[in-house]
Amino acid sequence: MKPLIIQPAVTTLALLATAVILYIPANLLPVMVTYQFGKASESTILGGVSSLWHHGDYVIASVIFIASVVIPLAKILALSYLVFTTVFTDNQCPVAKTRLFQLTEILGKWSMIDVFVVVILVTLVQVGNIMSIKSGPGILSFAAVVVFTMIAASTFDTRLLWESHSSQKQKNGC
Repeated sequence: MKPLIIQPAVTTLALLATAVILYIPANLLPVMVTYQFGKASESTILGGVSSLWHHGDYVIASVIFIASVVIPLAKILALSYLVFTTVFTDNQCPVAKTRLFQLTEILGKWSMIDVFVVVILVTLVQVGNIMSIKSGPGILSFAAVVVFTMIAASTFDTRLLWESHSSQKQKNGC
């Protein structure tokens, strides 16, 4: 174990663990509640994707699935991989790992698209007693997942990839 990088790694891993814990209610709790003629209909992220898919809105369903399910999971897995390989293994391929980190940074912000969709729908669809939309408790958990993964990424220092790599090269005489 490399003592100089344990503290930043612990911080990043703690934030990632929090994101993983919050990801469970984000997917199990409704993110949106639709009231139509007095009847409430709750929708989770995957339920909304499924509903959009069955109604023929394949592009929107795909975008929401990728932005709300695939990207957050990929970001959590990628950051976990980067932290573990930096702390516990001889760091090889720092260029590839730096590019992986940059990709997670770019794509990670797109996870908020789900939150924006719900906020826009809540704002626009208020037709008195006929129909209204309210955000559900899952949207708060989902927004927190996105925020915690963004903070986790900001606590990860990519220079550690290079420092670990250069110290390994010096040991091997490269």
